[in-house]
Amino acid sequence: MAELRVSHLIDEADEMLDNKFHVGSYCVFMNTDDIQDILSKIRAILPEEIKTAEMIIKRRDDIYTEAQSRAERIISEAQNTAAGILSESELIRAVREKAAKIQEQVKESCEEMKNKALQEAETIKRTAYQEAMQTREGAQTYAEQTLTNLGRSIEMIQREIKNGQDYLAQQKNQTREVINDYNTQISKIYAEE
Repeated sequence: MAELRVSHLIDEADEMLDNKFHVGSYCVFMNTDDIQDILSKIRAILPEEIKTAEMIIKRRDDIYTEAQSRAERIISEAQNTAAGILSESELIRAVREKAAKIQEQVKESCEEMKNKALQEAETIKRTAYQEAMQTREGAQTYAEQTLTNLGRSIEMIQREIKNGQDYLAQQKNQTREVINDYNTQISKIYAEE
């Protein structure tokens, strides 16, 4: 409102200057009381307008300070958030690295277990093969001994059979001789009669 009054008073002063009375090219006649009156009114209004302007400037400064403070808070919060995110990111990276190391260790352990299992399986297979070969050799040796013993037994039995056959043949021959002697003696007895 004060701004409108000062502006209005300045317009009036301008109008008075436009309506001045010229005498020659350098002399100007004006009603100085009117100008004095306008200047007094401007002087009376100006402190009020200066106060208003100062208040506006103070308000602007307060707004600027508040905005600056808010901006600093926002920047601080953003930095804290960024630090938190960075910290989380570093934590996630560390967790991923740890997980990768664990995964690598598990992979190596599995590979070692697999190799150990393959070696053990190979050892068991070799041992089983050796045992099977020993069992087979043992079975063959047993079979050979059994067949050899059986062959000896058969030879002995065959000798016994042969001896028995020979004995029976001798007995038969002896019996024939006895019969022949008997028959010869009977024939002699019958011939003598």
